[in-house]
Amino acid sequence: MTPNPTRESGLQRLTHGLMAACLGVMAVAVFVNVVLRYGFGSGVAASEELSRLLFVWMVFIGATAAYPAGEHMAFTSLVGALRDRPLAMALATAVIRLLVIGGCALIAWGAWLQVVVGLDSHSVVLGYPTALLPLPAFLCTLAIGVMALLQLIKRTPLDLDHGAEVE
Repeated sequence: MTPNPTRESGLQRLTHGLMAACLGVMAVAVFVNVVLRYGFGSGVAASEELSRLLFVWMVFIGATAAYPAGEHMAFTSLVGALRDRPLAMALATAVIRLLVIGGCALIAWGAWLQVVVGLDSHSVVLGYPTALLPLPAFLCTLAIGVMALLQLIKRTPLDLDHGAEVE
């Protein structure tokens, strides 16, 4: 029995569900706020803060879910020319993975510094710690960095046939 490529894994279902929940709550919050503001002259002050927080989380959940699926932007035409040269392709793959890990380390470090700074301050309306805004960036880069490290260790080849147009 061959696996169904259109079937989602448990992690994919979880991330898609979390992103859908974030989007749904944001849509309801903004819709209610617009109706109250234009229909009744008052709005829900927490709507904007909640929407901003959920949007940030949704973006980074999506970025984390997109990495193992190979859905991040890729310049496949640059390394695609190396397909017929296995040693050069392996070297390019290793360099790309190391660059991903390095970029993740830099972003994670900066995000962590922002998390630490945000622990002592709170949002104006909802009162949540502002550390919740940079936290998803830290978690996302940590997860992507670990995935790239595992791919580097396992020598997973680059996926150049992801069906998208050549970039």
